[in-house]
Amino acid sequence: MTLSEKASAVRSREDLVAFVEALAADYLANGSTWENSDLASFLAAISAWSQDMEGFYGNSEEDLAALPPWRILADILMAARVYE
Repeated sequence: MTLSEKASAVRSREDLVAFVEALAADYLANGSTWENSDLASFLAAISAWSQDMEGFYGNSEEDLAALPPWRILADILMAARVYE
């Protein structure tokens, strides 16, 4: 299962914990390929993507209000790797 698929599968706190562990492992293995590989840029991307996420969910035809909050957090963290 890809990291993106793991993020999409998050439905519970336990799922989020497993996803964050996979995200950390991906950073250790591939951090140099992340657009936001330092903490400051990662946090800035979290903020920026969170402000713009309605557009992402609208484009993907997903109802933001219907998604589990744990999944939304996983999506935010996933997007922060690459969001500019």
